Amino acid sequence: MKFCSNCGAPVARKVPSGDTLPRYVCDACNTIHYQNPRIIVGCIPEWDDKILLCRRAIEPRYGLWTVPAGFMENGETTFQGAARETLEEANARVEIGPLYAMYNIPHINQVYVLFRARLSDMDFSAGAETLEARLFSEAEIPWDQIAFATVRNTLKHYYADRMNGEYKFHMGTIEPVSGQRSAVSHEP
Repeated sequence: MKFCSNCGAPVARKVPSGDTLPRYVCDACNTIHYQNPRIIVGCIPEWDDKILLCRRAIEPRYGLWTVPAGFMENGETTFQGAARETLEEANARVEIGPLYAMYNIPHINQVYVLFRARLSDMDFSAGAETLEARLFSEAEIPWDQIAFATVRNTLKHYYADRMNGEYKFHMGTIEPVSGQRSAVSHEP
């Protein structure tokens, strides 16, 4: 950030009085510009013993598979955001269920919030950011083509929980690891 969005004057990176972290502060009007993590909301849409995945038509990870998810918008709840993203990416209507997983991704300033959900009907298709939307059984999941560690880990938990007959809440932190995709630490 170089200029204040409030008055247009240059900003400086410094610790404002009464704060503990460096922020962009306007030299003219003293506006403090906070930059906070972005929230990604999505769901695991279920239909019988299958789940709906979307093959990405955008970067990052073009052509790989993911659950419907995206950036939460101002003025909406996490439930509304997960349902909206599912409609946008797969033209699918869902009933949002319980919170299922939350992942902190501090190196890219994101927090993933994923719900279990029920497809309302079988009327779905690829949206504008999706090459293909398809139902997968557990045996059909293209594990080597899953776009994100958050999704891969969530799906592994999902199928383990389903096998055990009890769905639990899962939380973790994903960090980059040199030479690997990511490392996940699970938190209580």
